[in-house]
Amino acid sequence: MFWSRALQSSWLLLMVHFLCSDAVPISVDKTKVKEAENQPSEPPPSVDTGLHYDRYLREVIDFLEKDQHFREKLHNTDMEDIKQGKLAKELDFVSHHVRTKLDELKRQEVSRLRTLIKAKQDIEGGNDIAVDHQALLKQFEYLNHMNPHTFEVDDLDRLIKSATKDLENFDKDRHEEFKRYEMMKEHDRQEHLKTLDEEDRRKEEEHYNELKKKHADHPKVNHPGSQNQLKEVWEDADGLDPEDFDPKTFFKLHDSNGDGYFDEQELEALFTKELEKIYDPTNEEDDMVEMEEERLRMREHVMNEVDSNKDRLVSLDEFLVATRKKEFLEPDSWETLEQNQLYTDEEMREFEEHLAQQEQDLNQKAYDLQKQREELEKQQEQLNAQKMELQQAVEHMERLKSQNVDAPPEVYVEGNHVPELHPEDNQLPMDNEIQQQEHQPVHHDSPVEHHQQLSENEAQYGLPQTHQDLPPGHQELSPDQHIVP
Repeated sequence: MFWSRALQSSWLLLMVHFLCSDAVPISVDKTKVKEAENQPSEPPPSVDTGLHYDRYLREVIDFLEKDQHFREKLHNTDMEDIKQGKLAKELDFVSHHVRTKLDELKRQEVSRLRTLIKAKQDIEGGNDIAVDHQALLKQFEYLNHMNPHTFEVDDLDRLIKSATKDLENFDKDRHEEFKRYEMMKEHDRQEHLKTLDEEDRRKEEEHYNELKKKHADHPKVNHPGSQNQLKEVWEDADGLDPEDFDPKTFFKLHDSNGDGYFDEQELEALFTKELEKIYDPTNEEDDMVEMEEERLRMREHVMNEVDSNKDRLVSLDEFLVATRKKEFLEPDSWETLEQNQLYTDEEMREFEEHLAQQEQDLNQKAYDLQKQREELEKQQEQLNAQKMELQQAVEHMERLKSQNVDAPPEVYVEGNHVPELHPEDNQLPMDNEIQQQEHQPVHHDSPVEHHQQLSENEAQYGLPQTHQDLPPGHQELSPDQHIVP
């Protein structure tokens, strides 16, 4: 269950109107109004507040509401005390279980923010730059980033102040967003016209003006919150006689959750009849985004006129006071969106310049990315070539290894160049000599005779004489030894 609606001036009531379900006309016996019986009801499904920390906010609210001490203090604290941080100090007295859960929620939120910061850094191309999370977390004022582990009094105070400020700016931000939507629509239309020839452009302009005229041709729209507007709801939605209209009865009929207050969603449900006069989702000329903006404009107007304590709730007393005002009985006419200038020519010009700059930046980024892609492809080709060369070298070495053949080195003698010998050049003479030696009796030569025999053989086949002086430390090789290059 979310924050109690019983406190009219509570800050938490300021938030909960975003966390309750949309109200619709209730289906009851319209001819009689009975006091609602006290029956247990399920908590209404929460609605996204639009704040980027919406989930964190709702989870903190949910767990604080479970603590009996904190709930009792809430019922005895007014809005000004809440804004000054008096309610936040009561956090020290909540149960250990709730504090532990709040600590966990804060750690999860800090982790989420760090992930967002890292993702933004990656998108902006700063992969190689160290991220100072502590410095970047300063922008999130709704929590104390210096203590990322535990939820303290300062965290609740920050959350209260940030949510209050952000919700107060909600309507302003929404107006700016809708203005950009309308300017983008006009921009796209003008860009489309540039692609047409003169005749098609003329036809398109005629069709556009015809749709605007058709959209503006609708029944009169009653002033939101006026007696005439509420009487139409009383008659059409509630099925009651307009002559029997009673403000107190009307309030109880449309206070759908029976808490004694109109929240913003319950108020917006009252304007459905008026919106149906202007917008039809089956009509080409009717924009449903504009319909929702019109609904929010009506709700905002009624809140400004009726919500005297600015808690974004309308109590029964506030409602009854408003029904006795002259504006309720004799309201001014209501100007719909098409009757209001949503943006100036100067704003449109600045918007076009902003779009042009964005397009230029995107084109430059696309060009840079293309260059990077070409460079990467070139580097990939070089790597592939090197890989191919390495593979060929490995294959060549494998072939040599499988053949088990050692290539003889070139032999040089000072003053004379001895051509390289190949095995096939000496194969026959050597074989003949071996055959002859096999038929001769074994004769053991003396060392001198053996040395002379080797010298004669070397001279016969053009090999360098082994009896030449060798450098110190070297010894002559025996015939069964081979020189390995």
